[in-house]
Amino acid sequence: MRYTFGKAEKLKSRKLIEQLFMRGDRLTSFPIQLVYLKTQHNTDAAIQVGFSVPKRRFKRAVDRNRIKRLLRESYRLNKHELQIIQEADYTKKHIFMFVYIGKREMSFQEIESAMLKIFSQFNSNKK
Repeated sequence: MRYTFGKAEKLKSRKLIEQLFMRGDRLTSFPIQLVYLKTQHNTDAAIQVGFSVPKRRFKRAVDRNRIKRLLRESYRLNKHELQIIQEADYTKKHIFMFVYIGKREMSFQEIESAMLKIFSQFNSNKK
């Protein structure tokens, strides 16, 4: 198992991000909200992922960047829990956006446990 987060997995397209927030479904496990949408995108990855921390709650960029770094690391280490990746079914392509909804910065362990809960919710919704 390679714990990587490559360029093809990063969600960068403004058009896809707009589509995601307009038509996407949501799952929440405090302090993380997952917005996801099944769609077509032109990459080799089954999932494209983005991370967001609102400027309204965290004024300083250094705080937002630290939280995004923790979210990315938690995703990278635990993405193998997603059934889409396990099945390697690249016909089912999804875009994900992890939005941090907490009011204060949490530890890596708290973020990781919330990420695992969201993954289990997503897997049970897809069955």
